[in-house]
Amino acid sequence: MNDSLKTLLVIAFLIVIVWNLGAGLYYLMIDRGQTKRTVNALTRRIVLSVVLILLVILGIYSGWIKPHGVGG
Repeated sequence: MNDSLKTLLVIAFLIVIVWNLGAGLYYLMIDRGQTKRTVNALTRRIVLSVVLILLVILGIYSGWIKPHGVGG
């Protein structure tokens, strides 16, 4: 897999995670606790975060991702 594609995949995950975080805040302010949209948005954010972490761990374990230092 191309390095650019891997980076794009991680950035796409992060954008969707931040989007769901913003949606949770928006629903919290608009719904005022009357619906479960806030909980659903934050649950999606947590699930996406866990999936991203597991994908990175799997990528490092399988050799698709090669970890390096901050300066490297």
